[in-house]
Amino acid sequence: MADKKIVHVVGTGTIGEPLIGLLTDMKVAFGIDEVTFHKRTPLIDERAKVEDLVRRGAKLAVNKEGKSEFEKIGHKPVYDHIEALERATVVIDCTPAGNENKASLYNKIKGPKGFIAQGSEFGFGRPYARGINDESLNRAEDRFIHVVSCNTHNLSVLIKTLAGTPDGKIRLKEGRFVCMRRANDISQDKDFNPSPKAGKHDDKDYGTHHARDAAHLFKTLGVNLNLFSSAIKLNTQYMHSVWFDLTLEDKMTRDQAIARLKENPRIALTQKTSANQVFSFGRDHGFFGRILSQTVVSVPTITTRGDNELIGFCFTPQDGNALLSSLTAMLWFMYPEGFEERIDAIRPYLFREI
Repeated sequence: MADKKIVHVVGTGTIGEPLIGLLTDMKVAFGIDEVTFHKRTPLIDERAKVEDLVRRGAKLAVNKEGKSEFEKIGHKPVYDHIEALERATVVIDCTPAGNENKASLYNKIKGPKGFIAQGSEFGFGRPYARGINDESLNRAEDRFIHVVSCNTHNLSVLIKTLAGTPDGKIRLKEGRFVCMRRANDISQDKDFNPSPKAGKHDDKDYGTHHARDAAHLFKTLGVNLNLFSSAIKLNTQYMHSVWFDLTLEDKMTRDQAIARLKENPRIALTQKTSANQVFSFGRDHGFFGRILSQTVVSVPTITTRGDNELIGFCFTPQDGNALLSSLTAMLWFMYPEGFEERIDAIRPYLFREI
C-alpha cells in the first residue's frame, strides 16, 4: 500500500468530473495506480455520470452513513470517505468547501503527501498556477496547495508573459482587468443571469478577488504588483472573457507583444473575436470539452496606447487551466523527480492556435 500511487478526488462537479476522467484515462502516463472519488449526495439524475466514471476505472467512496442510500439507486461504493482519504497519496478537493474540509478533516489525516484545493478557497495553502510560480513550491513546507481560479490564471499568465524578464522580474507599472464572467456552467440549471450583473469591489486595494489572488501568486516570488480588477456576470454560458490593460515599465510594440505571446507554450492565440467560436473549438477538440491552455488571446483585439500600454481581450478556458495546475501539483507531490515529463501527456490539449 505504501508504494501505491493513489489519487482521491473530492467532488464530481464542473472541475471534479473532468479531473476524474483525465486521471483514469491517463493513469499509465501519470504513473497512478488507483483513482478514487467522493460523492456526498446520491442523486438519481447523476447516476449515469457516476457510473460512467466507475466504468472508466475510478472507485466510488461515500460517507459511511449514506452508503445504503447510494446502494438503493444502484451504486456500489468501494470505500468509506475517511478510508479513501487515509489511503490516498494526494487528495484533490474540487468543492467550494476546501477550507472547511481542511479544518474538519484534512488536518487530522496523516496518510496523504499533499492536499490541493481550487479557486474559491483562498488561504487553503500556497497559491499556485502552472508556469507562474512553480519555483516557489517548497517540499519541506507545502502540504497544502491552493490552485487559483481560472480567471486568476488568465491574468497571471498575461502579466508574466508580457511584463516578465528572463531574470524573473516583472516590469509592470499597473494592470487593470475587467472579468466578464459566464452566468453559470452549461451543466448547471441554477443561477443563470437574465441580464448583465455587475460585481462589487470587495477589496479596497485590488477590487475583486481575481487581482488580489494574482497579486498573492506573485508575492510567492517576492514580487509586489499594482493590480486592480472588476467583474461582471453576463447572460451567457459560453466562456469567461477578460479585458486587460497593462502599462509596462518598458516600451513594447504590438508586434513585440504578439511575439511574446506566441513564445509561451501555455497560451493559445486566435483570430476569433467571439466566445462561442472558441467554446465550440474546445467542445470539439479539447479533453472533456476543455482547452487546457492558460488563456486564449484574441489577436485582432490587441492594440497599444502610447509606447508602453497594451490593451486587448482574451478568453478564459474555464476550469481547463485550473485542471492543468491541479494535475501538475498532484504529480509534484507524487514524483519529486520526473514529474515534468509525466505532465507532457496532456500537451495535446494545450493549443497554440484556435
